[in-house]
Amino acid sequence: MLRAHVVFATITGNNEDVADIVTEKLEDLGCQVTETEISQTDAAAFQQADICVVCPYTYDEGSLPEEGLDFYEDLPGLDLSGKVFGVAGSGDTFYGENYNTSVDKFAAAFAQTGAKAGATNVKINLEPDQDAITQLDAFATQLVQAATR
Repeated sequence: MLRAHVVFATITGNNEDVADIVTEKLEDLGCQVTETEISQTDAAAFQQADICVVCPYTYDEGSLPEEGLDFYEDLPGLDLSGKVFGVAGSGDTFYGENYNTSVDKFAAAFAQTGAKAGATNVKINLEPDQDAITQLDAFATQLVQAATR
């Protein structure tokens, strides 16, 4: 059975919703899933998972979640070779060029770990609607497919 770990950071609850949707789909696909909040999670916990997911928010003008800075800084130093990662997050298009930039920053940090991207990054505007749920379900499915190849 594949093990997945979904880590989220949220202010409004939207990214917890994103994490819940991804977690539910991964479970439906037969994965054993752990879901945790970023400030309560050591990045090294990903070493126990086959699929590693981060659902971050982007604060203000493109800033990472403050409560996730230690996690973010520790991530690139891990050896996650053989693991699959994905990043999906909710943001607000109001911020223009800074829209959901934390998603890209976390993907870049994962790329330094030796893990392989299992799905294209997903950026959701505000609260997940039905279209977003469809995107997130496809995201989770792609992660499982990548982990079983």
